[in-house]
Order: sequence, then structure tokens, then C-alpha cells
Amino acid sequence: MTVQPLTGAAFEAALDDVARLRIAVFRDWPYLYDGDLYYERRYLATYRDSPEALVVGAFDGARLVGAATGTPMEDHAEEFSTAFAGTGLVLSDIFYCAESVLLKEYRGQGIGHAFFDLREGHARRLGRRWSAFCRVVRPEDHPARPGDYRPLDPFWRKRGYAPLEGVMAEYSWKDVGEATETAKPMQFWIKAL
Repeated sequence: MTVQPLTGAAFEAALDDVARLRIAVFRDWPYLYDGDLYYERRYLATYRDSPEALVVGAFDGARLVGAATGTPMEDHAEEFSTAFAGTGLVLSDIFYCAESVLLKEYRGQGIGHAFFDLREGHARRLGRRWSAFCRVVRPEDHPARPGDYRPLDPFWRKRGYAPLEGVMAEYSWKDVGEATETAKPMQFWIKAL
């Protein structure tokens, strides 16, 4: 297994694989995302086009089995400025760890820690004071919630993250089995760097 930053030509070469990986992993609980390659390519262009963004790939040989993304929070200012209003936090001090996706059979091997280590190190080099991400919030009694689901909260807390109380955003996507997009609440977690 290798975990490494993907930049320039390496990112371009892996772009469709990252997109397919996001579609596959986010199809499961709690995202239930019914994604498509067209949207994913447009979304990932943010990371390709931002000079301070970071995309990390986890490879089993030549096969991409995981990916993590991160970018300066200002790249998402439209979506997040309202959520952070009144917190006293300045968006330009925050690095946003957008997604971590990893195929199930590769979980529990330290790859998630490597994803965060690389993104947090990158954020420090950029002079950021905070690292943040947001997670989807679904009702505990949601009918699609698997009985064996284990939230990632203990992992995130072990890494020093905590929920930023009251700081929420909304994203819309089409759930698996649904005909239209609906807004999902997302809660921010944050860590001082």
C-alpha cells in the first residue's frame, strides 16, 4: 500500500478513478449518494484548479483504493461563509478536509490516519491555524441505517477534532432510490493545528 499526494499529471491521470471511488463509497450509509461521473468531474476540477488544494491517493499496486481531498476554506466561501458567521473564525485561517473515501476492505489499516496526516501537514505549511471537515447528519432511526453501522466520531476525536456546535451547512444531492435532490444537514468538526 502506498499513500501519496496526487498533483499535476498524476492527479489528471487519476481524476476519473477518484470520481468513481467517490461515487462507490458515498453510495453507502450515511451519504446514500446517487452520483454521476459528469458531476464528479466538475466537482473535482476545484481541486485541480486550486494551487493550494491537495488530493491524496491510496494505492494497492496501481489500483486507486482510497482518496482524500483538502483545500483552503476560501475555495468554499460561498457555501460556508454563512455557517461560520458569528464563530470568530476567519475562513482564511481554515483548511477544509473535504472528503476521505476508502474501499471497505482497506479500512482499519491506518490509511485514514495517513490521509489526515498529509492534509494537516499541508495545511500547516500553508500557515493555516485550523483544520475542519463536515459530516452528514442523518436521523438515528433512518430506515436505511445499517444495524452494524459504527460512526467515525471516535476516530475523529482521537485525531483531536470536535464538533463545532451550531455550525452547520446544507448540501443537496439525490439519495439512492430517490427521484430528486434534497438538502442534507452537515455538521462541522474542527481541530487547532
